[in-house]
Amino acid sequence: MEKILYTVKEAGAALGVNAGTIRQLISKGLLPGLKLGCMKVRKKSLENFCKKYDGKDLSDLDNIVDLYKE
Repeated sequence: MEKILYTVKEAGAALGVNAGTIRQLISKGLLPGLKLGCMKVRKKSLENFCKKYDGKDLSDLDNIVDLYKE
């Protein structure tokens, strides 16, 4: 069976960031999470996050900007 829920640590590994970054994304409302025992992230939410923020600079989560400005 295909895995549909990831722990915060697994979600971080999938995106190549640490678990703290995933927690920040969740707390800022940029990445949906759900509490089921511990905090989890749906696979589909990770995919949607990558699509939505493709081409963006997320270095400062309070000031997300386009990477490619004209």
